[in-house]
Amino acid sequence: MGGGEDLSPFVKTNLIAALQSRQGVHIVLAFVDNKPAGLAICFEGFSTFACKPLLNIHDFAVAPEFRRRGLAKRILKKVEEHAHQLDCCKITLEVLEGNKTAQALYSACDFAHYELDAQMGRALFWQKKL
Repeated sequence: MGGGEDLSPFVKTNLIAALQSRQGVHIVLAFVDNKPAGLAICFEGFSTFACKPLLNIHDFAVAPEFRRRGLAKRILKKVEEHAHQLDCCKITLEVLEGNKTAQALYSACDFAHYELDAQMGRALFWQKKL
């Protein structure tokens, strides 16, 4: 769902090497009958409030032909197990407001909206492209 566009030729050529060169990258790959079926690409961050690491799921996908088989839940479970091994205080992710299917999945896996203060409302994710 990353903007609805295909990856550029540059990204297709360089992504794996770029990920390998970075610290704090954690990837869960799922295969069904030796076929790539899903993935979670996570980046380690740090919570200053908890003074502990956190794990952000930056990319999460299951190939269409492997959906509705419980694979997404199994990938999220592996991410959670890994986050516990890293002594993370939480796992974070972004989801598009209109992606109700993904929201239902995340809710079923005990993810919730990020809210520090009920009166101030939910946290919003913003960006500035460079």
